[in-house]
Amino acid sequence: MNILVVDDEEVIRSGIERTIRRQFPQHRVLMAASPEEAVELLKNLPIDLVLTDVLMPGMTGLELIEISRKRHSHIKWVVISAYSEFAYAREAVRLGAKDYLLKPIGKELLIDMIQDIGEEIEKENERNKETQLLARNLRFLREAIFARWASDLDLGGIDLSPFVGNHPYFHLLMLRLDSESDLKLEHFIVENVMSELIDSAGEGFVASIDSKNLLGLVTLREAAGLGPLIEQLRSHLKRYLKIPFQVLHSERITDLESVPEQVKQMHKSSESKVYDHYASGGEKAVEVAMQYIHSHFASELTLEKVASVVYLNTVYFSQLFKQKTGGGFKEYVTQLRLDRAMELLSQSELKIGEIADRVGYSDVRHFSQIFRKKTGCTPSEYRQNAAAPVH
Repeated sequence: MNILVVDDEEVIRSGIERTIRRQFPQHRVLMAASPEEAVELLKNLPIDLVLTDVLMPGMTGLELIEISRKRHSHIKWVVISAYSEFAYAREAVRLGAKDYLLKPIGKELLIDMIQDIGEEIEKENERNKETQLLARNLRFLREAIFARWASDLDLGGIDLSPFVGNHPYFHLLMLRLDSESDLKLEHFIVENVMSELIDSAGEGFVASIDSKNLLGLVTLREAAGLGPLIEQLRSHLKRYLKIPFQVLHSERITDLESVPEQVKQMHKSSESKVYDHYASGGEKAVEVAMQYIHSHFASELTLEKVASVVYLNTVYFSQLFKQKTGGGFKEYVTQLRLDRAMELLSQSELKIGEIADRVGYSDVRHFSQIFRKKTGCTPSEYRQNAAAPVH
């Protein structure tokens, strides 16, 4: 039996590992210090039992169970926690956990639990091994073939109809992620959330197009349309993802041959579509960014720098800023600087060069060019006009 221990505390992981190895040398014990590490192990190794902490940086153990149980339905889960909080235990039971253990975990309790679950898994494996292997291989084959077809790549003579033959009509759902970082965890989250929601709304599957794009095929059970499914998907992903994402969809499709073209159209429409809000982003992020801009407009101020202050991707931040302010980042900063420059020109006797420097322009000639372009006059002319008596 392969056992995975997920806990951000090294002393807990090591203690559990030692107890299991001594009592059950036949079992293999793997350890993960974070949900991200756990995801990689779950994807690449045949894990039978997971013991996971509740509270960890990035994702809770309960969230890990929730997003993993669809793809890894055979795995047994045990929740470990330092908190005797009834709500945690109740949620663990709802998610199908076999047990809920409080830290510090007693050795005898741990040994008995491993013994019982081990026997249960052994019996299930005898019954289900061949069936599970066949189903898993068929699923991977179907998704790989469909992803290749959707990307308009040659199938080498493979007939696609046996894989999607029970979908005479369907919709396509594309989930597009946006980040320059490693997206393995996010990819795993999306794949599992989409699969579970598709199964609850009808029949279908999810195929990975590449590291940033996943494609779902769904034949809806009800005639309500895609709206409820898309809203549920957005709601779940806003909860789990910490990066921008887009949800795109097709109309109802009856011609399988049109799939590659439909996917191309969704890719094209995503280029002009604003990324969905997520986690702590949205209006709050723009508010913080604007506060930073007003405090630092006199220094070098770039889109990349301000986006990093609010921990957003530059493309997403630019779209969000424009959506919330009605104008682009560069135009906003320029207008802010010029408004301040006009105040200084009319209310102070500072030299033009000093004013340029105070509003963020080290080159007075460049400042004068921008000022004239925006106001129709030079800084000197503006000062003279402002000082002229009104008749």
